[in-house]
Amino acid sequence: MNLTAEEKLMYKVMTAIFESGSPISFKGSMVLKAFLLEAGYAEETRHTVDIDANWNSENPPLAEQMTGSLQKALEESGIDLAVSIYRMYGEKRSAGFELADKATGEILFSMDIDVNRPISPTKVYEIEGFRFRGVSPSQMIADKLSAISTDKIFRRIKDVVDLYYISKVFSFNKADIMQRLNSNGRTLDTFHGFLHRDEDLRHAYEKFRFAGGVNKPPFDEVYHAVKLYIQEVLPEEKINGIGGNLYLVRRR
Repeated sequence: MNLTAEEKLMYKVMTAIFESGSPISFKGSMVLKAFLLEAGYAEETRHTVDIDANWNSENPPLAEQMTGSLQKALEESGIDLAVSIYRMYGEKRSAGFELADKATGEILFSMDIDVNRPISPTKVYEIEGFRFRGVSPSQMIADKLSAISTDKIFRRIKDVVDLYYISKVFSFNKADIMQRLNSNGRTLDTFHGFLHRDEDLRHAYEKFRFAGGVNKPPFDEVYHAVKLYIQEVLPEEKINGIGGNLYLVRRR
């Protein structure tokens, strides 16, 4: 798996923020890519153009405090980018930042930061000289499972793709995943869309673009791999057996 120049710059920024001691941990596609690289995943994965993070502090931070903290971290690491906030955080809304080239003013990528949400377990990732704190693999799986268990799945097809990647390198631990969900006060929905609307899911997948010329696996390969991977948490299917007895059969 190769990193693009943009991804290397984003990892450089994440490293600078980590080393600055800011109360920030990372999540999302950049953490997933680092996890896959650490695990030895060799194939190319979908690219991303932004950074996702969590800010956890005793008191709610001001916009100026967050912007100043990010800007100082970059300057201390010699990264010549300017940070600006374009969206303040609020109820169920992340703070949005843009990072631009100081010389040209060109916006290179954005950063979304959730503020003082429930604290998730994290670990330190190290890849190609970059180092940062990000959510744990089990937390990533729990977040993605929560999304695809609902009908949000048709807007979150990337979570199906990411679970496909994860299934190649990380064993599914139901107890650990359920603990992560419970810790955040979340439950799994019925997986109705995933299980019963596969053609709608196929359509959403076909519309989903893999940027940068990355190979897009066939839908059937992705779908069946994910279904097998998460089978322990899929609802059991009720069927009538001999003599009208009711049996529960786990989906495969």
